[in-house]
Amino acid sequence: MLSAQGPRMRARSPFAAAFLSVVFPGLGHAYAGAWSRALTFAAAPFLVIALLAGIVLRLDVFDLAGLALQGWVLTSIFVVNLIAMAYRGLVVIDAFRVTHLLNEIAASGDGRLGRARLPLHPVSVAGLAAVLLVMSGGHVVVARYDLLAMNLADCIFGDTGSCDDPGASPTPAVTGSASSAPVASATIPGQTVPPAASIPPWNGTERLDILLIGTDQRPSEGTFNTDTLIVVSIDPTTRQVAMFSLPRDTVDVPLPAGPVRSAYGPVYPRKINAFYTAIRNRADMFPGTDRTRGFNGLKAVLGELYGIDIRYYVEVNFIGFTEVVDAMGGATINVQVPLVDDHFPGENGRARRIYIPAGVQHMTGSEALVYARSRHGSNDFDRAQRQQRVLLSMREQADIPTLLPRVPELVAALSQTVRTDIPRELLPDLLGLAAGIDTKDIRSFVFTPPFYQTEFQSSPRGYILVPKLARIRAAVRDAFETDPSLQAAREALAAEGATVWVLNGSRVAGQAGRIAAYLEYLGVTASAPNQRPDGGIPANTSIVVYNGAELTRPATVALLEAAFGVTATLAADPLARTEIVITTGKATPDLALPSTP
Repeated sequence: MLSAQGPRMRARSPFAAAFLSVVFPGLGHAYAGAWSRALTFAAAPFLVIALLAGIVLRLDVFDLAGLALQGWVLTSIFVVNLIAMAYRGLVVIDAFRVTHLLNEIAASGDGRLGRARLPLHPVSVAGLAAVLLVMSGGHVVVARYDLLAMNLADCIFGDTGSCDDPGASPTPAVTGSASSAPVASATIPGQTVPPAASIPPWNGTERLDILLIGTDQRPSEGTFNTDTLIVVSIDPTTRQVAMFSLPRDTVDVPLPAGPVRSAYGPVYPRKINAFYTAIRNRADMFPGTDRTRGFNGLKAVLGELYGIDIRYYVEVNFIGFTEVVDAMGGATINVQVPLVDDHFPGENGRARRIYIPAGVQHMTGSEALVYARSRHGSNDFDRAQRQQRVLLSMREQADIPTLLPRVPELVAALSQTVRTDIPRELLPDLLGLAAGIDTKDIRSFVFTPPFYQTEFQSSPRGYILVPKLARIRAAVRDAFETDPSLQAAREALAAEGATVWVLNGSRVAGQAGRIAAYLEYLGVTASAPNQRPDGGIPANTSIVVYNGAELTRPATVALLEAAFGVTATLAADPLARTEIVITTGKATPDLALPSTP
């Protein structure tokens, strides 16, 4: 209902009323003096804002970010945005029209001669059009970002192989060592497709294990190798995180019971980076689509190796990784050791020289990828540590206000780079969990020789690493209980590579074996050969170090002297079959493994 509110000293501007209605529905009508109409148009937005404010106040930023990628939420935002645009357009036009009408009523005086007819000024009409255009532009921007989010969510969380999915290309050739393993095919006659049921969804309280997969896709060479395999393990109670990296040259990884073990045997004989390609089209081995089956297989196999349930995977394509880093504005990484690589593969297969100095470096996407992938100047083990460092650096720099201006570029990069089977409904919990993690206290494990693997520089399968299952599984099991300093000491002792024999001079049954197992637990390569020293039972322990091993194995010698409370004797013997010999005596402490190694 309109109210002229008495004679006016001057006409109100319809353009101003339209502009104020853009600021908030009803303001333009209040400006014109149509108060009942102003309250009517303002009521609905007030109610919506109150409802949204109640929701926002009850949720934290991570709940909101997780909700933002839910399909129903994105669809609802799109529909509500269109309704809001139409509603605001209606309010703007009505405020313009009502103000002009009230101006005519005011101009008619007492109304005896009828309502005055005031012409619409072209400038005022142009102003209305401009206001509608600006208002609509804001809603178009919201719709664009909403569609981008829909596309991103469908690409990352979908399983249809859309959005230029790198894993949806024809089956590439398998690189790596040849073996007698079966060639990939659709199914094996007589076998049925495995059921789609797998590990139950994460309940929010159990330890959560997620497999991060870095894929090296080279379309010109027909390859699709999973060169980066990092399992991120999170304890939701303590907010502790451990990262486990498995080198790509690892072979003889144990296989879970079922069709894959029937086909290959108890272990996978090839290098682990070729496993995805070998089984991605084998519908008789693992459930899933042609895109997800290989990743499901990797989860199952690495879960068998580590003795854990790997619930989800996140795959990142190396080529798209550079675009993601660039979209984030680069990555600032603390380079601990200078990186020199004279044979880094460049364009057209030509080698180029890479040098990255030590210190804090701000890298582009291409530079960060080089830093993460280079291995000729070091080895695969250093590379695994660098990859973990890059991931942590990006996690620390994922600042939402900084990323907002780069949303379109980041969405485009992520939609072609990242794939996962993490359910969307878990995103709020996972984002909240990630926010409470201290990235400076993450425990990092790279399963390298000699402590975790046995290295073969040359074998019928080429350069390979054979895992020491007991040590790897113990490290994974006790990742959150083991003192990081103990773990570092173990790896340092293993790196020295000393060989130790323990001889049972005390005649105490099983003592030499127990001590050898204890030394293995500490990282020393020890064994207890079935040999008894000549003579009677010595009073105390003796340690003999042969042929200058004290110079190359100082940490091992120091550990043994401290453990047994004696000083080592140095000896020269060209016929010695080991570097250090321990002979137990009456006073030898009965060292043994702790109850939970």
